[in-house]
Amino acid sequence: MTDLFQEPEDATPLEPQEREGLLQSWITHRNDLNEAEQENIVKGAAWVRGRRHMSVDRMLTGDFIRTLHRRMFGEVWQWAGRFRARERNIGLQAYRIPVELAALLADVRYWVEHETFATDEIAIRFHHRLVAIHPFPNGNGRHARLAADLLVERLNEEPFSWGSGSLSDMGELRRRYVAALQAADNHDIGPLLEFARS
Repeated sequence: MTDLFQEPEDATPLEPQEREGLLQSWITHRNDLNEAEQENIVKGAAWVRGRRHMSVDRMLTGDFIRTLHRRMFGEVWQWAGRFRARERNIGLQAYRIPVELAALLADVRYWVEHETFATDEIAIRFHHRLVAIHPFPNGNGRHARLAADLLVERLNEEPFSWGSGSLSDMGELRRRYVAALQAADNHDIGPLLEFARS
């Protein structure tokens, strides 16, 4: 038995069928998986940042959200870019994902067009609701952080620092991030805004 599928307490465990979607046979330990996913995420980020002329409207589509996840995790997981089909310890019921995601994207387009909030707050509210929907079997936090970074960059601001460390570690930084998400769940967006720029 290896630690391959051992998740932090606050992470989404993979279902047995999803574990079978691992594409790389050399991955046998958690560190291998983390390394492979990180390499894929770097490639995905480079891919999307190479599309400098992509509009905010184009970014805020279900197709783009799925494509971004596939680009970030598609070399590691067969199911990358596909909405989850099973219930989780977090997130909406799976059948609600497409409708709630479409509503979120429409809300964000409205916020941007009408400058409803400051740029950082728009991106952080987008991030929080995307995590809350939890559209994919795994990688939702990393995906939502990159999506928020891309949005804030397209709105001519610097990407977020997200605590200036790796949130894949199971330490204090991750605890602060999860606490900030939980505060946002209770309608206090302040801690998440502060964490994102710390």
